[in-house]
Amino acid sequence: MIWGRIKTAKGDILSGEIRDGFIRVGGALGDVAPDAVAIPLEGATWLAPCAPGKFIGLWNNYHAAAEKNGHTIPDHPLWFLKPLSSVSGHGADVVLPTAAGRVIFEGELGIVIGQRCHMASEDEAGAAIFGYTCINDLTSLDVLNANPAFAQWARAKGFDGFGVIGPVIATGLDWRVLSIRTLVNGRERQAYPASDMIFSPAEIVRRLSFDMTLEPGDVIAVGTSLGVRPVKAGDQISVLIEGIGAVDVTLSGPAT
Repeated sequence: MIWGRIKTAKGDILSGEIRDGFIRVGGALGDVAPDAVAIPLEGATWLAPCAPGKFIGLWNNYHAAAEKNGHTIPDHPLWFLKPLSSVSGHGADVVLPTAAGRVIFEGELGIVIGQRCHMASEDEAGAAIFGYTCINDLTSLDVLNANPAFAQWARAKGFDGFGVIGPVIATGLDWRVLSIRTLVNGRERQAYPASDMIFSPAEIVRRLSFDMTLEPGDVIAVGTSLGVRPVKAGDQISVLIEGIGAVDVTLSGPAT
């Protein structure tokens, strides 16, 4: 199934299965009746494909990046939270605040939770994964490292629009064969295999379920690998994963 969320030209917000240029309107995540109403996608604005209650990001979850940067392999997923006001969708225009300074892209695979998950076994955690999406975890390097006494993860990653999710959620994918690519102005800047992850998606969900209860619609960005670099106003960034598609964003600003 390909699941998406749109805002129609009339302003209606709809979620459902994306098929043949239409959205078959559903209810809960993944729930579409056989006789669901089909609405054309033409003229619609793409929104983040779900409305997460929690947007969780991982750091240092790829072997290649850990080795190059001299990071030790963590014993538990290293995670942070992005505020829900950071969420944006495919085709968004993200304004770079002056306070953000240097901003980098981070192309990532995203896990979308489909059922409540608390203190789960690995099998239960795997079953709780509804599907996968593309993530661009925009980050302000200047804010992150501004205070040597306190790394400002939430602020650095929490500006409006800095959590790009989309364009859709795809179910039934084998994450082991996926590759994550990031293009800036059409030029490839990242290309790495999901199979290089330190913690697998099911293991991530299992371990995080002992830290917090995961609910349907929650999104986990599983971390990025080599190739991240600064971007600026005017740049167009695309994160592509075969089977899901490409989530695009344009940067503008800075705003005062």
